[in-house]
Amino acid sequence: MGLRVAVAGATGRTGSEAARAVQAAADLDLVAAVARSRAGQDLGVVLGDGPWNVPVETDLDEALRRSRAEVLVDFTLPDVAGRHALLALQRGVRPIVGTTGIPAGDLDEIRRAVADAGTGAAVIPNFSFGILLLARFCREAPRFYPEVEIIERHHAQKLDRPSGTAMQLRRVLEAAGARCPVPVHSVRLPGHVAHHEIVFGGAGETLTLRHDTQSRASFGPGVCLAARRVMRLRGLALDLESLLEE
Repeated sequence: MGLRVAVAGATGRTGSEAARAVQAAADLDLVAAVARSRAGQDLGVVLGDGPWNVPVETDLDEALRRSRAEVLVDFTLPDVAGRHALLALQRGVRPIVGTTGIPAGDLDEIRRAVADAGTGAAVIPNFSFGILLLARFCREAPRFYPEVEIIERHHAQKLDRPSGTAMQLRRVLEAAGARCPVPVHSVRLPGHVAHHEIVFGGAGETLTLRHDTQSRASFGPGVCLAARRVMRLRGLALDLESLLEE
């Protein structure tokens, strides 16, 4: 038996890719799938991948109890993801939240609950290894180019603006010495998935760092890595790179 993982938002755009990645990982077991609809249907069938023997459920609490999950991966909505994380912590389940736009108050509650329980949790805006590397490059560039702006483009249905990833990159740049506050420009249009462009300006030249997400399948390896590493974590991780250090 591998690590027991539940996915909330399992039929959504990103949650479905997270579920596929967990299902395919040899050392992880997808034991529960939670969504607002399709209750009782096999998740693999719903996603067009064939039977997985994982029925869709609508009650997260009951799903965690029944499945004896050790980790909860959440890709739902900003107004419910925080509550899901707190519920998981109450049940002794370690949450990994990929939902962005969570209110600051909810994040503070999660941080306190993690400290009280002496356990680990992660609230990560982007699970792409490319974004992890982009953040590393952003730590170096402000030494030479303190003038910088961020342009982020996402699909028209994305609820938060700016994106959680853009705000993470902004914090990295400012901590590395970029001129504060670093401007962030948000675009929401059909045809986009997730795109982040960091533009540095210097005397007579510019430097552009850019990451393009062509498919949400790119988040799967990072989700699986987070599931494995959160089991050794004490405290709250806010980016994927901090889990690499565990």
